[in-house]
Amino acid sequence: ASASSRAQTEAATLRQIEVVDDGPVANGRLNLDTPSETGSRLGLSPRETPASVTVVNRATIDARGAQNTQEILRAIPGVTAHDAPGSVGVSYRGFGSGSISQMFNGVNVQYSIAARPVDSWIYDRVEAIGGPSSFLFGSGAVGGSINYITKIAEKGNFADAQLRLGSHGLKEASFGLNRRIAGDGGAGSHYVRIDVNRRDAGSWVDGTGTKATQFAASLLSDFGGGLTHTLAYEYQDEEVDRPYWGTPVLNPATGTLRVDPGIRFKNFNSADGIYAQRVQWLRSVTDWQATDALQFKNTFYAYDALRDYRNVESYRYNAANTAVIRSGALLQRHDHQVVGDRIEGLYKGQLAGLKSDWSYGLDVSVNKQTRFPNSLPAVVSTVDPYNFVTERFFQVPGMTPGFSPDRDNKVTTTALYLENRTALAPTLNLVTALRHERIALGLTNRRAVTAASPATFSRTYSPTTGRIGLVWDFAPGANLYAQYATAADPPSGILSTATFANVRDNSELTTGRQAEIGSKVDFWQGKGSATVAAYRITRKNIATQDPNNTALTVLVGEQSARGVELAVGLQPTARLSLQGNLTYVDAQYENFVQGGVSLAGKTPTNTPSTVANLW
Repeated sequence: ASASSRAQTEAATLRQIEVVDDGPVANGRLNLDTPSETGSRLGLSPRETPASVTVVNRATIDARGAQNTQEILRAIPGVTAHDAPGSVGVSYRGFGSGSISQMFNGVNVQYSIAARPVDSWIYDRVEAIGGPSSFLFGSGAVGGSINYITKIAEKGNFADAQLRLGSHGLKEASFGLNRRIAGDGGAGSHYVRIDVNRRDAGSWVDGTGTKATQFAASLLSDFGGGLTHTLAYEYQDEEVDRPYWGTPVLNPATGTLRVDPGIRFKNFNSADGIYAQRVQWLRSVTDWQATDALQFKNTFYAYDALRDYRNVESYRYNAANTAVIRSGALLQRHDHQVVGDRIEGLYKGQLAGLKSDWSYGLDVSVNKQTRFPNSLPAVVSTVDPYNFVTERFFQVPGMTPGFSPDRDNKVTTTALYLENRTALAPTLNLVTALRHERIALGLTNRRAVTAASPATFSRTYSPTTGRIGLVWDFAPGANLYAQYATAADPPSGILSTATFANVRDNSELTTGRQAEIGSKVDFWQGKGSATVAAYRITRKNIATQDPNNTALTVLVGEQSARGVELAVGLQPTARLSLQGNLTYVDAQYENFVQGGVSLAGKTPTNTPSTVANLW
């Protein structure tokens, strides 16, 4: 009885332990302390990186109800995304899609259409780094890099589901399952994850509708001894019926453009117009933690995409604004494959007695795209804008079913990269990076050989890009940073879609330069966090018309952007949170001629000067 009493007394007087989750919550304090795959290969958090790095995690995506990847991008300071007819794109720090790397799980497919908005269900998070970042992911990253990271199997058992109903007949059902299928949770355990999404929706435009299916499956295997392997597969199928290609503007089409409100919901496309895509990804990722200080990772990746277009795309009013003239019938197919392998290492050690971490790797890839265009620029029909019926696409005179290849673009890239973080002092870190690439671009003509379109043509580029930055932790939870970074991208177009004219003109890549300073701080006793950055970017060597001969192209164009970015996150109570961002950019062409007209001092299209978001 006495022993029992003592046990009860001890049990009653055990010290109380309070467990506090200090991690970021959805829409609360900024996510500054979770390691990012996009800002650095050293496993640094946004706070530790001398750059503007944003991580939009799954909790934030769900809290804001972001239905697709384009809506997720609103959380990235300064990013605007548009789905304009025939011109899907993103603007980041004053630069458009051709100068922004949009990647999937760290793989850049070098094709802006590949990043058109798709349903968000299979994505775990989206990460971004502002400004030149070719030193991380290769050429094409002057304005910044955006990385869409999919859900993969993880240790644990859980499931989630979602049902969404909305306007314009929106119906969406999503399901996810993660389970251990073998082992006891330690070495020898295997986990599988499956995510499925189906979406059907109409549109505010007559006749436009979308059907989309996503499927993602992955297997995580823990072999023990620090060795794990993840096999991941993703499949996306989307079909847009009678896509909207715009509303004609009233004449005169100068100054402030006007549309007739009575036709704003009208669709002038063919009755059976279509955009369809089928995308598949396969990745094999092997991680080996050899020692506490040494880690290796190998990623094999394969991408296959088929995109079909079948539309009448151009509409204009007649001189009297009484009829709409429809033209520009286009039958197009894009057949695109990327295969590559990346092997990398991470070593945590010392350099001259200072703590020093190193990341290094080799990335080899082959990117091939074949296009099958059939374009008829002639007038298809002239219709009453208020009362009309359009034809089926293959009723367009001269248009026949079937695809004929135009050319093959093959981009073979071999890259070596190195990154280092050295602690110069307990509160001062130097972060550097260097990447050297050999890019071989080859074009093969699949149609009639002419002087303008030879049988084959090739170019080889060897850019070297890098970054040097300092991070000073001047107080607990507060730092200042400065960095200088470089980038390279094509003077015109994208290498995977470049025409023979582009390749002849693009004798060398552009040079991008950025200087940036900023700060990342916690405040209000940890209830708030903020980041601020100021930058200037210049991009030189852009392909521009020769002002003395508009038939010639010279590589003397220049574009610049300077701006500031502010992001704030507050969590004053457990139930109340607030996040917002505000950015300003002054982007302009310094030297650029198009159509015989100088655009010097002009702002690039789809580039707003001020962007603000609040949640």
